[in-house]
Amino acid sequence: MRSTRASIGKAAKTFLFGLLLSGFALVGGASAQTRDVVVFAAASLKNALDDAGAAWMRETGKRVTVSYAASNALAKQIEAGAPADLFFSADLDWMDSLASKGLIRPESRVSLLGNALVLVAAKGSTMQVALQPGIDLAAILGNDRLAMGHVDAVPAGKYGKAALEHLGAWAGVKDKVAQADNVRAALLLVSRGEAPLGIVYRTDAVSDPNVSIIATFPNESHPPIVYPVALTKDSSNPDAVAFLAFLRSDKSRPFFDKQGFTFVGKATSGS
Repeated sequence: MRSTRASIGKAAKTFLFGLLLSGFALVGGASAQTRDVVVFAAASLKNALDDAGAAWMRETGKRVTVSYAASNALAKQIEAGAPADLFFSADLDWMDSLASKGLIRPESRVSLLGNALVLVAAKGSTMQVALQPGIDLAAILGNDRLAMGHVDAVPAGKYGKAALEHLGAWAGVKDKVAQADNVRAALLLVSRGEAPLGIVYRTDAVSDPNVSIIATFPNESHPPIVYPVALTKDSSNPDAVAFLAFLRSDKSRPFFDKQGFTFVGKATSGS
């Protein structure tokens, strides 16, 4: 009898343990299916991408979590194993860097957006600058600083340096540059009055009411500004595929148009 009771008790415990494991599996599965889509995106995308993510959530009930920083910093985080589903870069170089290491899904990659490079000053500034070859930007700055992203890593800083070299102004201003961690940080230096001039994207200037665009760099003065986006190799979130499709669709276009981006990739009609 004791043996029979012990066997029944053992069987009951085994059954209960199995139920607990099944419960954990169900909970874990639900979490995996409903977890946020994690996007690593260039800082200059913030306003437009926040709006696009909110629209997608209203449509699908799914959430997007975005980490904004300079593209170089985000690429290095992904390389170090950070769990991102999508990488949305402000230039081709950092996407190429991840691609060369096999860290994105090449079939998902698309060059989606374009931008323009501008010179900004604080709102109400009377400074006038003609961005043409031979410009003496150093004389215009005097003892002040020029705000830019880091010129050797941050895409906006790299574009800015290339443009100044093209115009023959880099040698004169290179020791006057206040280098920031990302383009939004450079914008903030001008917005707060800590630098009289800054080089940012047109879309950044549009986002800040405390700055004005005083000149636009000629397109031929720097490499084309292209924003590629791709799924990361390790992403297993099916919602990330759906959100990428949404970003490529005409449903997301108004949010990027509003901020001054141009579409270089063909929008699709689906979501």
